[in-house]
Amino acid sequence: MTKSQAWMKALRLRTLPLSLSGIILGSGIAYKNGFWNGTIFGLAMLTTVLFQIVSNLANDLGDSQKGADNAERIGPMRAVQSGLISLGEMKKAVIFTSFLSLCSAIPLIYLGTQNMPSSILWVYAGLAVLCIMAAIMYTVGKKAYGYSGLGDVFVFVFFGMVSVLGVYSLYAKSFDFMNILPAMSIGFLSTAVLNLNNMRDEYNDKKVGKNTLVVKMGGFNAKYYHSVLILGGIISIMTFLKIQDSPIGAVGILPSMVLILHLKKVQKTKDPVEYDPELKKVALTTFAIALLASILMNVNV
Repeated sequence: MTKSQAWMKALRLRTLPLSLSGIILGSGIAYKNGFWNGTIFGLAMLTTVLFQIVSNLANDLGDSQKGADNAERIGPMRAVQSGLISLGEMKKAVIFTSFLSLCSAIPLIYLGTQNMPSSILWVYAGLAVLCIMAAIMYTVGKKAYGYSGLGDVFVFVFFGMVSVLGVYSLYAKSFDFMNILPAMSIGFLSTAVLNLNNMRDEYNDKKVGKNTLVVKMGGFNAKYYHSVLILGGIISIMTFLKIQDSPIGAVGILPSMVLILHLKKVQKTKDPVEYDPELKKVALTTFAIALLASILMNVNV
């Protein structure tokens, strides 16, 4: 593997569709309600991608520093772990991508908060900074929250609630409580991806002191927790689409059938290695639900 290939792996492009799911769904709902701005959409997508890349690079950095990325870890080899990228180079990459994400977030916030109280602009500015801090502090630092079992909470909040509710308000200039349901759906399903990752890495994480929620509750209970997350995600989006009274929009939940089969697979799995391909399955299904629901709820029949 060359150094350029190591950098591409460090970006972990396969994680991007999941990170965009909330933006796509929130934007689709806004469009249905008569609110749209192509520039806001483009900037929101770019900002979210950059936030996710910051998170990916910071995870590579933090887990390498703490010894979680070792020969016993299941899953793709990380960039710093490979030796092709140094800790110093990865630190610079985290700082640089954090700067780029702010460069994208600032015009997004400025444009999206036009005709809104100035206090809202500062709320969004604070959220942008919190997003970057959350992305970095998941594994980096002495108080990395990913090592104390709080990763699930942060993923639910930022991937689900902040993503869907935040982008919708930038379009509509208002808050709609009904959007809590689709925000919960993306939040639950995104947390399920993290839970799968932690189930795969349970034994190695426990060994190196990474006390994820899976390590705390044990693999057996984690499977049932996983079922709650998946079913919570499906029920939330189904309820929202039912309330929307859009018959064709309800077709947007069809990809969730993949998740039902996925749950059966998880319950039967005994070898942690088998969780790895399931990560992509849940992430891409979440993206498909968000995209399909966004398109079909805007189709008039």
